[in-house]
Amino acid sequence: MLGGWRRTHTCGELRAAQVGQTVTLMGWAFRRRDHGGLIFVDLRDREGLTQCVFNPATSGEAHSTAQEVRSEFVLAVQGTVQRRPPGTENPKLPTGEVEVQVSRLKILNESKPLPFPLEEEAAVDEAVRLKYRYLDMRRPQVYRNFVIRDRICRAVRDYLHGQGFLEVETPFLTRSTPEGARDFLVPSRLSRGHFYALPQSPQLFKQLLMVGGFERYFQIVRCFRDEDLRKDRQPEFTQIDIETSFLDRDEFLPIVEGMLVEVFKRVGGIDLPAPFPRLAYDEAIARFGSDKPDLRYGLELSDCSDLFKAAEFQAFAQVVAAGGAVKGLRVPGGGGMSRKDLDDLTEAAKGFGAKGLVWVKVNPDALQSPVARFLEPVKAQLLSRLAAAPGDLLLLVGDRMPLAAMVLGRLRQEIAQRLNLVPPQEFRVCWVFDFPLVEWNEEERRWDAVHHPFT
Repeated sequence: MLGGWRRTHTCGELRAAQVGQTVTLMGWAFRRRDHGGLIFVDLRDREGLTQCVFNPATSGEAHSTAQEVRSEFVLAVQGTVQRRPPGTENPKLPTGEVEVQVSRLKILNESKPLPFPLEEEAAVDEAVRLKYRYLDMRRPQVYRNFVIRDRICRAVRDYLHGQGFLEVETPFLTRSTPEGARDFLVPSRLSRGHFYALPQSPQLFKQLLMVGGFERYFQIVRCFRDEDLRKDRQPEFTQIDIETSFLDRDEFLPIVEGMLVEVFKRVGGIDLPAPFPRLAYDEAIARFGSDKPDLRYGLELSDCSDLFKAAEFQAFAQVVAAGGAVKGLRVPGGGGMSRKDLDDLTEAAKGFGAKGLVWVKVNPDALQSPVARFLEPVKAQLLSRLAAAPGDLLLLVGDRMPLAAMVLGRLRQEIAQRLNLVPPQEFRVCWVFDFPLVEWNEEERRWDAVHHPFT
């Protein structure tokens, strides 16, 4: 197929230092531009893009063949590296100072018209992308995801090997054991009527390794869980699996912190501050309304239950008397929100499970709220508790815990997005520990396992 052609450089490699050299490139025709006498083809491979020039004065045969080239044809070109004419350089490309004056061209493979453009900014329906996955993988942003994943895996392996860990592969065909989801079953050809189970995690195997004296084990391992498809669920996924012997929690957590610091630095050039903050589950729920709190912005929750024990506002007083809680959230400057915005937040709160949402605008001379008159007796304490100032918006939810906090936690996230409070390039990592094992399901009147990182 290549007919003796040998690639000498990638399409992202050429620089001014190679000017005058004869090179051979291979890749895909990303763009083709016919300027009458000259034809320009941007040749792309996984490393980058190089502009190739077809001049009939240099090679009439190559120029003639270039007229047949269309998007995503696979090409082999040979030519001389030259500087681009002054004023035509492309500073956005690493190869933008140079181009290749082509003397030979071979079309290795043709392409049918594409079902969607491969430009990075093109919006393409996901179903179409998946149908033509081999084309989708040529898009720069998709390829970058694979590169990032590869770099993460290398960084993890290098770090853990440096910490004395041994990488061990564990079996995929094993016995079924009770875990958090259903097993995928594989029928055995040799033992008719019997099945293997694909592992939901290597839990038993890594415990055997510890019993066997391996002490420090890790694996970047594929796991399989037969469960309903949801946004945060996948039938198969990859996890970094680690097990150690002779370490307690305070000795183990710094190892994981060091791994994440190394990954962020090597892959993203990001300095992740360590040690990470540590929050107990109850504290995370009380302050942020979430077991995975976003610490990149404020908007912390406050407990206002004691203010409403004997208050005139019976909706809250009854909640507190029944053992529930009243949680409050101050939105600085949120008093400018429209009634439609507040109605949307109220409907969102109901959608999250609350019976309703009390909103209060703090004006210089009074509180503005549908229940303002019921709040007058506790006005001073409420403003003090939430550190409120004129122009702020207060949101209150009264319900059983942890629902009251979690509803405000969801609203906290939504408001932060609306008000652009989330710094997009900032990372704040924390530990959340002491997760409860079970919680009471009010609707079904039974205990349920709490959703946590291991269920």
